[in-house]
Amino acid sequence: MNSKIKVIIPAFNEAQSIPLVIKAIPSIVDEIIVVSNNSTDDTEINAKNAGATVLAEQQKGYGYACLKGMDYISKLEIKPDIIVFLDGDYSDYPEELTKIVQPILEENMDFVVGARTKELREAGSMTTPQTFGNWLATSLMTLFFRSKFTDLGPFRAIKYHKLLDLKMEDKTYGWTVEMQLKALKQNLNYREIPVNYRNRIGVSKVSGTIKGAIFAGVKILIWIFKYSFK
Repeated sequence: MNSKIKVIIPAFNEAQSIPLVIKAIPSIVDEIIVVSNNSTDDTEINAKNAGATVLAEQQKGYGYACLKGMDYISKLEIKPDIIVFLDGDYSDYPEELTKIVQPILEENMDFVVGARTKELREAGSMTTPQTFGNWLATSLMTLFFRSKFTDLGPFRAIKYHKLLDLKMEDKTYGWTVEMQLKALKQNLNYREIPVNYRNRIGVSKVSGTIKGAIFAGVKILIWIFKYSFK
Protein backbone atom coordinates (compact mmCIF):
# COMPACT_ATOMS: atom_id res chain seq x y z
CA MET A 1 0.00 0.00 0.00
CA ASN A 2 1.41 3.40 -0.97
CA SER A 3 1.77 6.03 1.73
CA LYS A 4 -0.38 9.10 1.40
CA ILE A 5 1.70 12.27 1.40
CA LYS A 6 0.37 15.80 1.67
CA VAL A 7 2.38 18.99 1.32
CA ILE A 8 1.64 22.20 3.22
CA ILE A 9 3.07 25.40 1.71
CA PRO A 10 2.66 28.66 3.65
CA ALA A 11 2.74 31.54 1.17
CA PHE A 12 2.60 35.31 1.50
CA ASN A 13 2.71 37.20 -1.82
CA GLU A 14 4.47 34.45 -3.76
CA ALA A 15 2.52 34.84 -7.02
CA GLN A 16 5.61 34.56 -9.19
CA SER A 17 7.20 31.57 -7.49
CA ILE A 18 4.28 29.44 -6.34
CA PRO A 19 3.48 27.87 -9.75
CA LEU A 20 7.14 26.85 -10.09
CA VAL A 21 7.11 25.25 -6.64
CA ILE A 22 3.91 23.32 -7.32
CA LYS A 23 5.05 22.15 -10.75
CA ALA A 24 8.32 20.77 -9.32
CA ILE A 25 6.72 18.68 -6.57
CA PRO A 26 6.98 14.94 -7.41
CA SER A 27 3.86 13.01 -8.35
CA ILE A 28 4.13 10.76 -5.27
CA VAL A 29 2.37 13.57 -3.38
CA ASP A 30 -1.34 13.02 -2.83
CA GLU A 31 -2.30 16.68 -2.34
CA ILE A 32 -0.57 20.07 -2.35
CA ILE A 33 -2.07 22.56 0.10
CA VAL A 34 -1.11 26.20 -0.33
CA VAL A 35 -2.06 28.43 2.59
CA SER A 36 -2.20 32.04 1.47
CA ASN A 37 -1.18 34.06 4.51
CA ASN A 38 -3.11 37.26 3.79
CA SER A 39 -1.57 37.60 0.32
CA THR A 40 -2.45 40.72 -1.65
CA ASP A 41 -1.17 39.55 -5.03
CA ASP A 42 -2.19 36.63 -7.30
CA THR A 43 -0.73 33.92 -5.05
CA GLU A 44 -4.10 32.26 -4.52
CA ILE A 45 -5.26 32.21 -8.14
CA ASN A 46 -1.85 31.13 -9.42
CA ALA A 47 -1.68 28.31 -6.89
CA LYS A 48 -5.18 27.14 -7.77
CA ASN A 49 -4.42 27.25 -11.49
CA ALA A 50 -1.32 25.15 -10.85
CA GLY A 51 -3.46 22.44 -9.25
CA ALA A 52 -3.12 23.09 -5.53
CA THR A 53 -5.79 23.15 -2.85
CA VAL A 54 -5.83 26.78 -1.69
CA LEU A 55 -6.70 27.93 1.81
CA ALA A 56 -6.72 31.47 3.19
CA GLU A 57 -5.36 32.44 6.60
CA GLN A 58 -5.86 36.12 7.32
CA GLN A 59 -3.82 36.14 10.54
CA LYS A 60 -0.26 36.79 9.44
CA GLY A 61 2.39 34.42 10.70
CA TYR A 62 4.22 31.34 9.40
CA GLY A 63 2.84 29.19 12.21
CA TYR A 64 -0.70 30.43 11.65
CA ALA A 65 -0.46 29.28 8.02
CA CYS A 66 0.93 25.86 8.94
CA LEU A 67 -1.75 25.34 11.58
CA LYS A 68 -4.42 26.29 9.04
CA GLY A 69 -3.17 23.54 6.75
CA MET A 70 -3.16 21.04 9.60
CA ASP A 71 -6.69 22.01 10.58
CA TYR A 72 -7.86 21.34 7.01
CA ILE A 73 -6.20 17.92 7.02
CA SER A 74 -7.73 17.04 10.40
CA LYS A 75 -11.19 17.31 8.86
CA LEU A 76 -10.50 14.95 5.95
CA GLU A 77 -12.06 11.51 6.08
CA ILE A 78 -8.83 9.80 5.02
CA LYS A 79 -5.76 11.07 6.83
CA PRO A 80 -2.28 11.14 5.28
CA ASP A 81 0.69 9.10 6.47
CA ILE A 82 3.25 11.86 5.96
CA ILE A 83 3.14 15.66 6.00
CA VAL A 84 5.79 17.66 4.16
CA PHE A 85 6.33 21.35 4.86
CA LEU A 86 7.84 23.43 2.08
CA ASP A 87 8.29 27.15 1.47
CA GLY A 88 6.59 28.89 -1.42
CA ASP A 89 9.48 31.10 -2.55
CA TYR A 90 11.28 28.48 -4.71
CA SER A 91 14.43 28.60 -2.58
CA ASP A 92 14.08 24.88 -1.87
CA TYR A 93 14.21 22.29 -4.63
CA PRO A 94 10.76 20.65 -4.45
CA GLU A 95 11.93 17.73 -6.58
CA GLU A 96 14.12 16.70 -3.64
CA LEU A 97 10.97 15.79 -1.71
CA THR A 98 11.64 12.15 -2.58
CA LYS A 99 14.94 12.38 -0.66
CA ILE A 100 13.19 13.97 2.31
CA VAL A 101 10.53 11.28 2.67
CA GLN A 102 12.76 8.30 1.84
CA PRO A 103 14.02 7.71 5.42
CA ILE A 104 10.40 7.67 6.63
CA LEU A 105 9.24 5.30 3.93
CA GLU A 106 12.22 2.94 3.95
CA GLU A 107 13.78 3.23 7.42
CA ASN A 108 10.75 4.06 9.56
CA MET A 109 12.14 7.43 10.63
CA ASP A 110 9.62 9.72 12.30
CA PHE A 111 10.98 13.09 11.23
CA VAL A 112 13.35 14.37 8.54
CA VAL A 113 14.77 17.87 8.11
CA GLY A 114 16.33 19.09 4.89
CA ALA A 115 19.68 20.59 5.92
CA ARG A 116 20.89 23.53 3.86
CA THR A 117 24.56 22.60 4.02
CA LYS A 118 27.11 25.20 2.96
CA GLU A 119 28.40 23.25 -0.03
CA LEU A 120 24.87 22.91 -1.45
CA ARG A 121 23.79 26.53 -0.92
CA GLU A 122 23.81 29.07 -3.70
CA ALA A 123 25.88 32.14 -2.84
CA GLY A 124 23.74 34.71 -1.04
CA SER A 125 20.80 32.36 -0.48
CA MET A 126 21.13 32.64 3.30
CA THR A 127 21.85 35.95 5.00
CA THR A 128 24.45 36.39 7.74
CA PRO A 129 21.72 36.65 10.44
CA GLN A 130 20.14 33.43 9.13
CA THR A 131 23.44 31.57 9.15
CA PHE A 132 24.31 32.80 12.63
CA GLY A 133 20.83 32.09 13.94
CA ASN A 134 20.96 28.53 12.64
CA TRP A 135 24.37 27.98 14.19
CA LEU A 136 23.33 29.42 17.55
CA ALA A 137 20.02 27.54 17.73
CA THR A 138 21.45 24.18 16.72
CA SER A 139 24.48 24.63 18.98
CA LEU A 140 22.18 25.28 21.94
CA MET A 141 20.08 22.25 21.05
CA THR A 142 23.25 20.17 20.98
CA LEU A 143 24.34 21.58 24.33
CA PHE A 144 21.02 21.08 26.11
CA PHE A 145 19.56 18.04 24.32
CA ARG A 146 22.52 16.31 22.62
CA SER A 147 20.82 17.08 19.35
CA LYS A 148 22.37 16.24 16.00
CA PHE A 149 20.49 18.97 14.13
CA THR A 150 22.61 21.41 12.14
CA ASP A 151 19.84 23.46 10.53
CA LEU A 152 16.32 24.80 11.07
CA GLY A 153 15.48 24.28 7.41
CA PRO A 154 11.80 24.71 6.49
CA PHE A 155 11.82 21.77 4.04
CA ARG A 156 10.85 18.86 6.29
CA ALA A 157 8.72 15.72 6.51
CA ILE A 158 7.09 14.04 9.48
CA LYS A 159 4.71 11.17 10.10
CA TYR A 160 1.25 12.64 10.48
CA HIS A 161 0.44 10.98 13.81
CA LYS A 162 3.79 12.08 15.21
CA LEU A 163 3.07 15.64 14.12
CA LEU A 164 -0.22 15.56 16.02
CA ASP A 165 1.59 14.27 19.11
CA LEU A 166 3.82 17.37 19.06
CA LYS A 167 0.79 19.61 19.68
CA MET A 168 2.31 22.46 17.69
CA GLU A 169 1.35 25.93 18.90
CA ASP A 170 3.78 28.61 17.69
CA LYS A 171 2.00 31.08 15.41
CA THR A 172 4.94 32.97 13.92
CA TYR A 173 8.70 32.64 13.58
CA GLY A 174 9.27 29.84 16.10
CA TRP A 175 7.45 27.09 14.20
CA THR A 176 10.50 25.23 12.90
CA VAL A 177 12.51 25.27 16.12
CA GLU A 178 9.42 24.32 18.15
CA MET A 179 8.96 21.23 15.99
CA GLN A 180 12.59 20.20 16.38
CA LEU A 181 12.65 20.80 20.13
CA LYS A 182 9.47 18.82 20.67
CA ALA A 183 10.78 16.02 18.45
CA LEU A 184 13.86 15.86 20.69
CA LYS A 185 11.82 15.95 23.90
CA GLN A 186 9.55 13.17 22.65
CA ASN A 187 12.50 11.07 21.46
CA LEU A 188 11.38 10.85 17.84
CA ASN A 189 13.66 9.07 15.43
CA TYR A 190 15.00 11.81 13.19
CA ARG A 191 17.50 12.48 10.48
CA GLU A 192 18.86 15.36 8.44
CA ILE A 193 19.20 15.04 4.69
CA PRO A 194 21.46 17.55 2.86
CA VAL A 195 19.44 19.55 0.33
CA ASN A 196 20.20 22.18 -2.26
CA TYR A 197 19.18 25.76 -1.58
CA ARG A 198 19.04 28.76 -3.92
CA ASN A 199 18.23 32.45 -3.82
CA ARG A 200 14.52 32.89 -3.37
CA ILE A 201 12.25 34.69 -5.82
CA GLY A 202 11.29 38.04 -4.30
CA VAL A 203 12.22 39.49 -0.92
CA SER A 204 12.21 37.41 2.26
CA LYS A 205 9.54 38.41 4.76
CA VAL A 206 11.76 37.33 7.66
CA SER A 207 15.48 37.48 6.92
CA GLY A 208 14.99 40.26 4.37
CA THR A 209 14.00 42.75 7.06
CA ILE A 210 15.76 43.84 10.26
CA LYS A 211 12.52 43.51 12.21
CA GLY A 212 11.90 40.01 10.86
CA ALA A 213 15.42 38.84 11.62
CA ILE A 214 15.28 40.17 15.19
CA PHE A 215 11.85 38.69 15.94
CA ALA A 216 12.83 35.34 14.46
CA GLY A 217 15.99 35.23 16.55
CA VAL A 218 14.19 36.14 19.76
CA LYS A 219 11.44 33.59 19.15
CA ILE A 220 13.98 30.83 18.52
CA LEU A 221 15.84 31.60 21.74
CA ILE A 222 12.62 31.74 23.75
CA TRP A 223 11.62 28.25 22.60
CA ILE A 224 15.05 26.80 23.30
CA PHE A 225 15.32 28.18 26.82
CA LYS A 226 11.69 27.32 27.54
CA TYR A 227 12.39 23.66 26.86
CA SER A 228 15.86 23.65 28.37
CA PHE A 229 14.54 24.33 31.84
CA LYS A 230 11.39 22.20 31.75
